[in-house]
Amino acid sequence: MLKIVILLMLVLIIVCYKLNSMRVELQQVKHLNPMLQTVDNSKDILYFCEVKPKLKYRYLSPVVENFLGINSLEEHLKNPDYFYEIIHPDDYGIAAEKLSGKIDYSKPIVVRLRNNEGKYIWFEEYAAPIYENGELVAIQGVFRNIDDRILLQQQLEYKVTHDALTDVYNREHFESQLQKYNEKVDVSIAIIICDLDELKMINDHYGHKVGDNLIKESAKLLMQCASEEVEVARIGGDEFAITLINSDPLQVETFLVEVQNRIDYFNETTDSFNIKISKGYAYHFSSIGKMEQLFVEADSKMYKEKNKKVTSRLKQLEQTLIY
Repeated sequence: MLKIVILLMLVLIIVCYKLNSMRVELQQVKHLNPMLQTVDNSKDILYFCEVKPKLKYRYLSPVVENFLGINSLEEHLKNPDYFYEIIHPDDYGIAAEKLSGKIDYSKPIVVRLRNNEGKYIWFEEYAAPIYENGELVAIQGVFRNIDDRILLQQQLEYKVTHDALTDVYNREHFESQLQKYNEKVDVSIAIIICDLDELKMINDHYGHKVGDNLIKESAKLLMQCASEEVEVARIGGDEFAITLINSDPLQVETFLVEVQNRIDYFNETTDSFNIKISKGYAYHFSSIGKMEQLFVEADSKMYKEKNKKVTSRLKQLEQTLIY
């Protein structure tokens, strides 16, 4: 019995010693970083992380679990490299530069971290390096959630680059892409110019609301054929421009066939109005210095097709009048 009591006392002494050591260590970290004095009242994630001799958290605020999920605090403390497992792949390089001391610490660092549910959360980090004898030995800082700011920024960017009526890209975005591919990024590219036929007649006979519906349905149809490398933009009242990057003439022809098939299906299954579109395209294997030429060529071919339709329609009317 005496041995058991002695053993329990020894265990208790060891536990008390470890708890006191942890308290002293935390107080030392707080002394090094006065910012941690307010940790209990902060909604941000505060940390103090050693870099040398090895990566180790001296402090990480428990609020991390509010963002990254239950047990994330324990996971990070146990395995500091876990941070690099949950950072967005596109942000990995930024984190590596921060750890190596090659980043500008005077500027905020924006990264995305994956929580336990697999969702990426946006953070703005303010980091301060700690040096000894000119060598980076630790980093202290704060992570602040900026999801709301990023969402607002994305909404504003969307409005700036998209057409309000159709939700496809607008002319400003299209022209910025033309400039990018004309001056900076060399790709094989095709430009397709589409113009709605008989929109004026529909506006005059059925009203602009029906005309707007025609424009919206046409945009929706074109978007059904779009992809990451195919962008649709409304560049005028009844005119759309489509860019196909990393393409070849066969892919462009296939795309145009798909568009026409969808138009035909729409017209066969809808009674309100028919969609009629004149199209023209131009292609080149290299975009640098060619974009304006491609646009003019595609636009010219579109008008040739439109004029051909008008001429054919006039001949039909003449024959009807004769008979």
